[in-house]
Amino acid sequence: MKYHFYDNNLDAIFGLTDDIKTDEKAFRNGDSIIRFLWNRNKTSLELSVDGSLISLKPNQILTTTYLHHVSFAATDLPLTSFLFNRAFYCIADHDSEVSCNGILFFGTQSLPIISIPDSQEKKFENLYEIFQDEFSTPDKIQGDMLQMLLKRLIIMCTRLAKEQLLVKELNNDQIDIIRKFNVLVDTNYKTKRKVTEYADLLFKSPKTLSNLFSKYHQKSPQQIILERITLEAKRLMQFTDKQNQEIAFELGFNDAAHFSSFFKKMTKQSPTQFRKASHF
Repeated sequence: MKYHFYDNNLDAIFGLTDDIKTDEKAFRNGDSIIRFLWNRNKTSLELSVDGSLISLKPNQILTTTYLHHVSFAATDLPLTSFLFNRAFYCIADHDSEVSCNGILFFGTQSLPIISIPDSQEKKFENLYEIFQDEFSTPDKIQGDMLQMLLKRLIIMCTRLAKEQLLVKELNNDQIDIIRKFNVLVDTNYKTKRKVTEYADLLFKSPKTLSNLFSKYHQKSPQQIILERITLEAKRLMQFTDKQNQEIAFELGFNDAAHFSSFFKKMTKQSPTQFRKASHF
């Protein structure tokens, strides 16, 4: 089944489908689509994100933003998706309500995949049915109702993400610092490459950030910044026709040689070698 809400005045879109591979084109609306991808099958399925195959187990949810390049060519199984754009629900504006930014969306590290526990499976399925029921009630407040339900979905998934993806020793203040750091890197990586710059934006010392990330993850803040630049370089090489010099300029490098040296240091491949391997 495919459900679609559209507000002409705001250019706001919200959609729900139990087979995104089949219905994907019907939901395309600009470049700001954010998605929940939920495997409701009894077996695992594969999809490609930024050129890498991702295995999604039964009752796992993956979140992607408009920054990701997602392909469903690797699977024949249906994949449930909730999708919306910023005009429908801006997660940055509502971050104080749902606290998902930097965890579910716009994180700088591994893709956020959460597993729905058996004890909560019925809760998620019930919410899915409530979404379906709301789409059958087209009145003046339907958009508001769908926003409320989406907010509930985001909160449910964020709680699981904090429990499953973050170490339990972190308190809420520490989690907020990590979230904000992730979002700041995703927003400023082209112009800010030093930990001190992000520490200043967070009103923290570089040492505080380093100690926190040492507790949270083996990657240092500096490594996270460099890997975000590398990820964008890979995306531009894989999914655009831009040449090395254009990519170097876009990512803030002085010249193509400096960019090539950086890329090889990070990936053990030259840009040319990476392009050939990706094409193959």
